[in-house]
Amino acid sequence: MDIKTASALRRLRLVSGPEAISFLLLLVCSVLKRTTDFDAVRPMGMIHGFLFVIYVIFWLDAWNRAKWPLKTAAFYFLMSVLPTGGFFADRRLKRETEDAVIASRARKEGVVNA
Repeated sequence: MDIKTASALRRLRLVSGPEAISFLLLLVCSVLKRTTDFDAVRPMGMIHGFLFVIYVIFWLDAWNRAKWPLKTAAFYFLMSVLPTGGFFADRRLKRETEDAVIASRARKEGVVNA
């Protein structure tokens, strides 16, 4: 994996957590709007929408650079539409990025897997 691919995966990781948190907060705001006089759905919806669009842009970039199969790309997209999916995507992306960096360093040092 080259540095641009690792950067694309890192960017996707960085936005997946805040996107998941904003989704959960939007759900809380929706419940509060219907049960109390508190109405923060509009600003929270705008924040979540912005983060979702950024997630999708970074997801497309990561899919293009990492050459994921359709199943993997679909998994990461599905994680963006589930309320807590961003946390699971972050964990899996972290593992994938670390494995790719280790493999890249091993190739640079001439170590070949048996």
